[in-house]
Amino acid sequence: MPSLSNPGNTAFEGPATYRIVVQGELSEVSRRRFAGMTIESDPAATDRPRTILRGQVQDQAELRGVLDALYGLHLAVIAVERCSDE
Repeated sequence: MPSLSNPGNTAFEGPATYRIVVQGELSEVSRRRFAGMTIESDPAATDRPRTILRGQVQDQAELRGVLDALYGLHLAVIAVERCSDE
């Protein structure tokens, strides 16, 4: 079994901004679970709706919580990207 390693110089501690793309749409009630994140429809999605969430998370544990919440809503996660600091 291959071992996982830290690619490049990616730091996994401290706050960072993430962009998360999911298949589907969030209801107004579901959007409240992600307060503090910007939520928009993906204009590039032509066949099925996609939603883009973007916002700062404090650490990997909080990122995991966001991903778990999306999983609980039965939304397939298409991409998770750590954005460069702006």
